[in-house]
Amino acid sequence: MFVILPDGSQKEAKPGESWRDFIAREIGQGLAKNALAVKIGDAMKDVASPVEEGNLVVVTSSSPEGLDIIRHSASHIMADAVTQLFPGTKVTIGPAIDTGFYYDFDSDHRFTADDLEKIEAKMAEIIKAKQPFARREVTADEAIKMFRDLGENYKVEIIQDLGAQVVSLYTHGKFTDLCRGPHLPDTGLVKAHKILSVAGAYWRGDSKNKMLQRIYGTAFSDKKQLDEHLKLIEEARERDHRKIGPELDLYTMTDEIGMGLALWTPKGGIVRTVIENFWRREHYRHGYQLIYTPHIGRSHLWETSGHLDFYKEGMYSPMDIDGENYYVKPMNCPFHVQVYKRKKWSYREFPVRWAELGTVYRYELSGALNGLKRVRGFTQDDAHLFCRIDQLDDEISRVLDFSLHILRAYDFEQFKVYLSTRPEKKLVGDIAVWDKAEAALEAALKRSGLPYQINPGDGAFYGPKIDIAVTDAIGREWQLSTIQVDFNLPERFDLSYTGADGAEHRPIMLHRALMGSLERFFGVLIEHFKGAFPVWLAPTQVVLVPVTDRHHEIAEKLENRLKASNIRVLVDRRNEKTGYKVREWVVEKTPYIIVVGDKEESLETVSVRIRNGEQVEMRLDAFVEQVNHENRGGQYF
Repeated sequence: MFVILPDGSQKEAKPGESWRDFIAREIGQGLAKNALAVKIGDAMKDVASPVEEGNLVVVTSSSPEGLDIIRHSASHIMADAVTQLFPGTKVTIGPAIDTGFYYDFDSDHRFTADDLEKIEAKMAEIIKAKQPFARREVTADEAIKMFRDLGENYKVEIIQDLGAQVVSLYTHGKFTDLCRGPHLPDTGLVKAHKILSVAGAYWRGDSKNKMLQRIYGTAFSDKKQLDEHLKLIEEARERDHRKIGPELDLYTMTDEIGMGLALWTPKGGIVRTVIENFWRREHYRHGYQLIYTPHIGRSHLWETSGHLDFYKEGMYSPMDIDGENYYVKPMNCPFHVQVYKRKKWSYREFPVRWAELGTVYRYELSGALNGLKRVRGFTQDDAHLFCRIDQLDDEISRVLDFSLHILRAYDFEQFKVYLSTRPEKKLVGDIAVWDKAEAALEAALKRSGLPYQINPGDGAFYGPKIDIAVTDAIGREWQLSTIQVDFNLPERFDLSYTGADGAEHRPIMLHRALMGSLERFFGVLIEHFKGAFPVWLAPTQVVLVPVTDRHHEIAEKLENRLKASNIRVLVDRRNEKTGYKVREWVVEKTPYIIVVGDKEESLETVSVRIRNGEQVEMRLDAFVEQVNHENRGGQYF
């Protein structure tokens, strides 16, 4: 039996020896000590498992797979700690996730912050004991009996749903869990851990099921990495748009309006106006036409589009109007299709590019709502393009370039791009057209020079797509732009155009969003800039603070001068001390504050406090020119 090492060499394995022993003998004791698991082909195995033939990759803590194993093992340790501290608690599932791990528990006890500290301490005891993780395989019937005897009905349900004849169990200390593995050799290899929070979660994500308690934690291979992660969490907490947005009076949500429905305040309204005006101007410049569509439509429309078949759970209950059912729209696309169907089209008229800031409504579970990032009513920066198949390459390249242009305007410079190709299930459309669409998407990505990742089989049944994620100021990834080819709606609505040959042809349809939704995009911007928007986006760009009442007239003259230059300016006329007012506007993250006193009477020079704390004397004309440059000439407001 031969094992192929990463360098391509072949080594003979002894029958029955473990991977740890093989690695120690053939590669080195150091690597054997640091090995958390092995990868044979696509299969992950415990280091204690017997050697098999195949291509070997040794998994250590420095790899993503190794970190995933550390966190998965930590979730088992946490479940052990919870069941020791709170007898009678039932365990459900506990996976590793991108930022750590979680475990869902069914317990009559409501976990508190103090409990989380106790759980973390108990985990430390289990880790210190260096308890081995031992795997064994049993029949499904044996496992069901064992878990049923323990009162673990969730595990019984999972095993029954698996439909497998044999399942694997992992035990450390006295705790046993259903798991396919792999796991760390022992608990002591979790070098740094932290329990973070507790939240509610429905069993299997279904609101019809019981509400469980989900405890989140994280784990790393060393304390330095954990400390860096906790620092990032704290920075993210300080940037949280749910905190900063209301503090800066940018938006609000009220129980009277309803969950997941945002109210944009006057300050937030200014930012939105600038975003929308920039969006409109750039769309006109890039060859789009703007359209407007209603908020509701007859049920027949949604039946034809397929939304009532595939998306009904995300739609709100219908309204009876004149004896017919109408739905508030969850999507804009069927309305854009109806605009297309109003006339006959010639191949000479293509491509057609229509855009809309269309407000849609989707039902989200209350537990999934998250400030502006997950809401029930939102405005999409939507567009739909109709083109011939020979135009597909150019149109996709244009959309990709346009997406990057818009995102870069908001100081996003790092992107992660994903190409999702055809799924294995039944597809809509001709395979040859799918091939053309996927090739066009990939060719556009290659021309852009952006690195990209292919997600095979992750496309929708109606077409492949490109997703663009931005990296924000603290390194978090946010998926914003989407370019989606759609073979479904043209087929369902029988769209056509007359070709050069005089025959009827089916157009290619592209869905496209640059920012996603204005609400979510605004939430991302608040956190990206930590509320300190660049001058062109700032609700108030300049605040004038008169020293005394007799300086109000000078401030008003200065205000008029700045307004004439399209600068958003406000005079603080409150009867408060100058220092107090300046400090308040600093907290408001105002780009420029000018204290207006006797020196400003000539309107020739001003004393400017810049947001970074710098204080400068400037000629008024020079200051206006500088702000106008940063404000892009005030052309978007």
